[in-house]
Formats: sequence, structure tokens, C-alpha cells
Amino acid sequence: MSIQIGPYKLDSIALLAPMAGTSDKPFRMLCKSLGAGLTTSEMVVIQEHLLKTNKTKYRLDFKGEKEPISIQIAGSEAQELAHAAQRAVDFGADIIDINMGCPAKKVCNKASGSALMQDEVLVKDILESVVSAVDIPVTLKMRTGWDIDNKNAPTIAQIAEQAGIQMLSVHGRTKADKYNGMAEYDTIKSVVNQVQIPVIANGDITNANKAQQVLDYTNASGVMIGRAAQGNPWIFSEINHYLDTQKTFNPIPLEEQKSTILKHIHQIHAFYGDFLGLRLARKHILWYATHLDKNHMQKFWQTINKVTDREQQFKLFENYLNQL
Repeated sequence: MSIQIGPYKLDSIALLAPMAGTSDKPFRMLCKSLGAGLTTSEMVVIQEHLLKTNKTKYRLDFKGEKEPISIQIAGSEAQELAHAAQRAVDFGADIIDINMGCPAKKVCNKASGSALMQDEVLVKDILESVVSAVDIPVTLKMRTGWDIDNKNAPTIAQIAEQAGIQMLSVHGRTKADKYNGMAEYDTIKSVVNQVQIPVIANGDITNANKAQQVLDYTNASGVMIGRAAQGNPWIFSEINHYLDTQKTFNPIPLEEQKSTILKHIHQIHAFYGDFLGLRLARKHILWYATHLDKNHMQKFWQTINKVTDREQQFKLFENYLNQL
């Protein structure tokens, strides 16, 4: 099983979702090494006055990553996004992903992210403008609609296909749902039935069995993993193995997991430096500790969360893992 996006044939149909604050360079490289067929950058607003900020600088660093490099852009106007797409190519994009899926207030208040789904004429203008602005494949990430009474993803899927979008990812919630309640897959199934391009199902896919069930139910071309990969990047290996063999993946030996985790924390420190590296490593440490030691990690978390020295943070976490 594979997915074709323009000239790129993906090795796996389990993809990493673009997530602000999670799908940064160290995490993308880790997930790709563990079997993610495609990883997409954190959402980035590419405007000249923002290019000098640290946040944008880190988000647009793709040195050493394997192709295809997928960069997710966000914005609210057609020409702004067309320009952002062209600049993303300058930064190394092989694929442009347009964000119409983020439900965050600070994004939607600017009429971007999933708020765009309320204006289908604007959606058409944006998609056509971005596709014609670049010579590389453009993909679209969206939700099922903006609220329970307005699930217009099937209509937007048709608009997207006609505009030249080459893959759709659909999160099984509306903008109004945010991340609450259960994802639903009926709308994703409807989207699959409307278009010929690959459709990727996203939302509440937490293990290999669920991935298989969602694929069987929706006939989607692949699955996209978001929060379930936080603290468990091995989920991609698990899904790939199950889809290939219909057999449950043997658990990764604990020593191998520890080694992978510590390498990842080291890469976060190295990529971001002392101040930011320490702070951004905290959430990954929490996710890993929760994944490996849900019942006993609270006391450890209260201790390590107060540490302000990078080397001390690493050593404390290493000692904690070695006691598991």
C-alpha cells in the first residue's frame, strides 16, 4: 500500500499530522525514522516581518531531512498564501500543505485555519492561487466543517480536486468541536466518495487496530496520526506492521525505547539550545513518562518540571528511565 503525491510515492500510508508545538524538526525526523510515510511541518505564517523571528527560523529549518519536505502554510487571503507558498519553496518545500484544519482561536479569529471553511468562494480562490503559484504538489488539511449543522467537507473536497489539490487530509471533527468528543468518520467516507485524489483520515486513531477499522470503514487512502504519536512515535511501526501482516506488532524492547527517547531529548537540546531546548523538552518528557509509567510518573514530573539546567534535566530523566 502506498500513496502518490505528484512525483513522490510514500513508503507508508501512516502519516504524521502537522501539529503546532509538536511536529518540529527533531520530532519529524524521529517519526520518519520509525515509519511515518510523510511528516509535515508545524503551521507557519510566512510573512517577511516574521522571517527573522526565532519561532519562524526554527520552523523553516529542514537541513538533513529526507524528502519529500512538506511545509504547512497558514493565512486568510489568496495572494498572501500564494506568496507564502513560493517562499516555502525557497526554504526547501517539496510539497505545500494548506491549513484549513486548525481550530485554535488565535488562528480562527484571523479567519484562517478551519474558519476558512465558512467561505467556499474564498476557499476556491485560495486553492487555485496557491496551486498556480508553485510547480510542486499542493495538499489540503481540513475538518469536516465548521459546526455540526455545516459539515461541508465533501463540497470543499470537490472544489479542492478541481483546483488541482493532490491530497486531502480530513480531521473527523468540526471547527466548533475543537478536540472534544469523539471523531466521526461518516463525513470522511463521504469525502472519499466525492473525489479521485487520495484522502487521509485523521482523528482519534490511537493504535493499529483502529487504523485498520478506519481504513476499512472510510476507504481512505491512509491515516494521519496526531496526538497518539506524542510520547509514542513507535505507533507508525505498529500500524505499518499490522497493515502489512494483519499481525500485532511485538512491543519494542524497553531498552531500545529508552535509547530512542534519550536520543530525541538530546536532539531537542541540540536544535534549540540551552534556554528553549530545556523548555520544549519538558512536554516530550511528560508524554514519554506518561506512556511508559502512567501510574508513577506524577512525583517525578513535579521534580523535573522545576529543573532549569539542561544537563541536569537530561541526567534526571536518564536516571528515571533507567529505574523503569
